[in-house]
This record gives sequence, C-alpha cells and structure tokens, in this order.
Amino acid sequence: MEEEFIKDKYLIEITPEEERKDILRNIIHTKAELTNANKNFEFANTNELIDYYVYKIKAMQSQLDSLIKLAKEKGIEVKKLA
Repeated sequence: MEEEFIKDKYLIEITPEEERKDILRNIIHTKAELTNANKNFEFANTNELIDYYVYKIKAMQSQLDSLIKLAKEKGIEVKKLA
C-alpha cells in the first residue's frame, strides 16, 4: 500500500521593507557569528578546535559576503556595522 505525502507550500509575500530588514538582520547576525568564531579561534588549543574554527570563519565570511552582495543587488545601503 502506497501512501501519499503532500507537503503544503504557503507562499507568503513580504514587503520590500520587511525583506530589507530581514537581510540587514541576517548581516548583523552573521557578523556577530564571525566575530565570535574569530575570538574562539584565538583560544583554540587543539588541532581539532583550530580546524573547526578555521572552517567556521571561512563559512561565516562566505555567508557575509553573499549577504552583502545580495543587499547591494537589492539597492540596500550597508553602512559599516560595528
């Protein structure tokens, strides 16, 4: 007996302002994650932790670069974030 599983998809339209806020929120969050990974890397004392934080730093930097590029494409001004 075969069962069918149907995944309902609800498309929610967001306003340009909500999209702008979401992108900026993600940039701020990713920047904080990157800063945290850099600080933790400084105190890593095993090869495994060093490898982990190097990977995490590279991943967070790539994500941040992608988000900034998206923001620029959408015409969102990204000022220096502390």
